[in-house]
Amino acid sequence: MISVVIRNKNQSGALTFLLKNLTERYWYDISEIIVVDNLSTDSSKEVAVQFGARFVTIKNFSFGGSANVCAREARFPIVVIFSSHSYPVSHDFFKLIQQKFENNPNLAGLRCLHSSNDYKNFINNIPATIDPNKSGLIFSGSAFSRDVWEKHSFREDVATFEDKEWTTRVLKEGYAIDFVPAIFSYEIKRSSQQLFFRFKSDVVGNYQLWHHDVSFRDALKSLLGSFYNSIKNFGIELYYNLKRFLFLIQFINNKPKRF
Repeated sequence: MISVVIRNKNQSGALTFLLKNLTERYWYDISEIIVVDNLSTDSSKEVAVQFGARFVTIKNFSFGGSANVCAREARFPIVVIFSSHSYPVSHDFFKLIQQKFENNPNLAGLRCLHSSNDYKNFINNIPATIDPNKSGLIFSGSAFSRDVWEKHSFREDVATFEDKEWTTRVLKEGYAIDFVPAIFSYEIKRSSQQLFFRFKSDVVGNYQLWHHDVSFRDALKSLLGSFYNSIKNFGIELYYNLKRFLFLIQFINNKPKRF
């Protein structure tokens, strides 16, 4: 009943851990594993083959386009999507997802839990209709209905937030988006180049979907703020580095009694 699809690019180490986790702890809960890969140059393909996952390559990456490939490649009605640097934690992760879909035939998608924002909105019962950003889908630890996707595919002309745009659109069509208390972990360390790529996508996506415009004044304020924070953080770090050094000198000259 459940297809697990993983978006990946040059994350063979994280992918190994995710696939090990899936195949050792959840194999009886899922029907297939697919790795949708964006031209990795590391050993990602070999890792996928080692763990019996189907490996699909995409050449022209976009967030919405890759999500559509994930849905198109899935063979089963419930699609759970991960990034290679995320992984399920709770033992009943997929069972809870399965139960939610079985109990609500009008369900389009489920958001799993991994951050304080998730827990707060889940506990406070804040639905996606009120907060589509923090209660809507996030395409690294969410599940969606393939049947609903066939009627309403993901937009490929938005720079990012394709998950939030889809959430808003299917809610308007009368479908439901809900939380599920299935817990996962999301761990990633992005390079400066990756952070800049994400920054560009977020600026364009915020303008396209939420109409957050940017003026020259905003850009200049951001630049000056970044300079100020960099200098401030450097000064604070230097100050405490000196304090650590002076403490070590004091410790060397006046060591306490050993026990």
